[in-house]
Amino acid sequence: MSSIRRREFITLLGGAAAAWPLAVHAQQPAKVPTIGFLGSGTATTAGAWVVAFSQRLRELGWIEDRAIKIDLRWAEGRNDRSAEIATDFVRLKVDVIVTYGSEHVQIAKEATSTIPIVALMGDPVGSGLVASLAHPGGNLTGLSAQNADLNGKRFELLREVVPNLRRLAVLFNGNNLAYRLETDIVRAAATPLGLEVLAAEIRSADDIASTFAAIATKADALFVVGEPLTFSRRTQINTLAVAARMPTVYSVREYVEAGGLMSYGPNFFALFRRAADYVNKILRGAKPEDLPVEQPTNYDLVINLTTAKALGLEMPTTLLVRADEVIE
Repeated sequence: MSSIRRREFITLLGGAAAAWPLAVHAQQPAKVPTIGFLGSGTATTAGAWVVAFSQRLRELGWIEDRAIKIDLRWAEGRNDRSAEIATDFVRLKVDVIVTYGSEHVQIAKEATSTIPIVALMGDPVGSGLVASLAHPGGNLTGLSAQNADLNGKRFELLREVVPNLRRLAVLFNGNNLAYRLETDIVRAAATPLGLEVLAAEIRSADDIASTFAAIATKADALFVVGEPLTFSRRTQINTLAVAARMPTVYSVREYVEAGGLMSYGPNFFALFRRAADYVNKILRGAKPEDLPVEQPTNYDLVINLTTAKALGLEMPTTLLVRADEVIE
């Protein structure tokens, strides 16, 4: 090879070598966004909600393991476990955190002030999670299942089944301020209806049986504040309620599917699908502080006829025809 050709070859080789990193870089796949999903309960208690969330993401073009990754972890109702998961999500620098339940939302918010959080909450303003529904501020937004008018409606529906309803017990988890405040919200709705409210506080699953024993002869019916502890023990709660011949009313249909008498509240499958819409907007550039916290506009009435029969209750036909679902 002549010296001229040798120089040309070296020049060509050098140019090709310089282009290699660019070519390799161009072939590198783009970083796939990661959603850190902090499930406050277990796959058994809330797995169906995650399915609804994932399905909506697919409809929006976010195919799991191709366009997006979902790091799903369950806290199993434990605050310490929830804090560990949130801290790990921060360490991994996930693109957005999704969680639900005011207690666990608070834990996620304490873990990060920068990673966007999409949450399903009870009373986000009253619990200090957001500045306002219209302008949440900070890194957290999502959906609120709280509506003060709902409790009054629930108790009106319950009175149609229990006309002599006078004393209403409220079972709540006292470990969180938001759940304790629920008794005040319930009392505000119950008092105009002439109902006396009896607070029944639990702090662990071990308290449920003894608390029931204390209220069994004092209350005509029971309202259970929906949150991870009571949700995970809903079958036990309903079994004790039927044994005490105490009608129950809930905010979430899953309690009724597990043997509760009736529920009136938002459809959580729809809420988790809507949460996916929030994630979609954030991954496409929207900021949580600019996304107002939404409240549901549609509510489901679900009645368990099997439980009604076990309690010796006659369900009014006018109520049954208004129900969105009747479980037999």
